[in-house]
Amino acid sequence: MSRKEFVRLMESNIWLLDKYADRLRIDQSQLSGFPRQQMSILVRLHQGGRALLKDIARREFVSAPNLCALFRKLETDGLVLRTVDEHDRRNTWYSVTDAGAKLASDAMDTFRNGVEKMFSGLSHEDEMELTSALKTMNKILTKMEKGNA
Repeated sequence: MSRKEFVRLMESNIWLLDKYADRLRIDQSQLSGFPRQQMSILVRLHQGGRALLKDIARREFVSAPNLCALFRKLETDGLVLRTVDEHDRRNTWYSVTDAGAKLASDAMDTFRNGVEKMFSGLSHEDEMELTSALKTMNKILTKMEKGNA
């Protein structure tokens, strides 16, 4: 396999996964009544733990001022806790509250149920083959993330 073929396959898979993800995001947003971007950030914050505003903004490709407005709503709703860094007051930490963690967990359960439903028509053989490919992909991407690939 050539590098060009690899790049084309990655591109194709990313687009296909993005289409499936869009279908799942619609179901997820129906659970909470919150806009998709707020739920996405709440879930990622729940999974990743406490984080600085500037790091979340960089990861989400959202400007810090726009993210502040989004977090203000989540904070008002009691889903996110904002803490000013005592060592550097220019930094603000965000974490999920118990209510935010519950909502994020419920959203992830809805997401998992959606994935299960979406792929329920696969044959056992296709499911096993896809599972194996995803495990391999996950292993390699994890190594890349850690800088070991």
